[in-house]
Amino acid sequence: MKAEQLTEPVAHHGEGPVWSERWGGLRWLDMLAGDVLSLASDGFVSRRHVAGVVAAVRPRREGGVVLGIERGFALEDAHGVLTRLEELWTDEGVRMNEGACDPDGRFYCGSMAYDKRPGGGKLYRLDPDGSVRVVLEGVTISNGLDWSPDGSLAYYNDTDTFGVDVFDYDGGTGLSGRRRFVELGEARPDGLTVDAGGGVWVALSNGAAVRRYTPKGDLDAVVELPVTKVTACTFGGPGLDQLFITTSRDGLEPGAEPLAGALFRADVGVTGQPVREFAG
Repeated sequence: MKAEQLTEPVAHHGEGPVWSERWGGLRWLDMLAGDVLSLASDGFVSRRHVAGVVAAVRPRREGGVVLGIERGFALEDAHGVLTRLEELWTDEGVRMNEGACDPDGRFYCGSMAYDKRPGGGKLYRLDPDGSVRVVLEGVTISNGLDWSPDGSLAYYNDTDTFGVDVFDYDGGTGLSGRRRFVELGEARPDGLTVDAGGGVWVALSNGAAVRRYTPKGDLDAVVELPVTKVTACTFGGPGLDQLFITTSRDGLEPGAEPLAGALFRADVGVTGQPVREFAG
């Protein structure tokens, strides 16, 4: 399958697409610019600056959004008032990178070092009461995270491991039993999403593609893109039957890959899951 281009290259480092009827459709990130982008029904892209870096965004159940920003979390209320929570670290060489909400309404976001040093990041969890805990240590580039339709499994990418891992998930004990789901060879996994049938869609940051793996770990679909750096994907549209895909031109030479940074879409014949919301 091939993806179609939806926008001009509007992001330097496009990331983190999320579809929510609560906020009227698709939002995604120009991560290193600290901007949240929104796609209108007529194709117009609006942009809102929220922080030096914005790593992830999810809707809140009672209105507003939760965000992962450069060194921690922020909450925006239903009126657009943004409150930054206490920074989780002071090292300016480390930033948040990607996140998602679990079936119990807790928000996760993982970090990475700007120099990508091994083990320089962690995976954090923001609970609805505002408390924060580390749920995974020794991460290099914390990336895609999503849950199976029944909520019993969580799929996770640490990009520099060249594979996708899977955890068992329980609301009381959280993530446990980490193990390898699929090996990707030389492909670098970035964002991921899980469809309504349990298929795992993995964006390849060096592979010009999104791959779908069955719940058993078998490759059964590939969406090709005309740019190398494919960063993340999500299901959206009124029927959650369109795969939206973000791309990046970070690190590319000027003039190389002129479509890098555009938003793409593919009709892939399956539907996704509704976005999980933050309960805080």
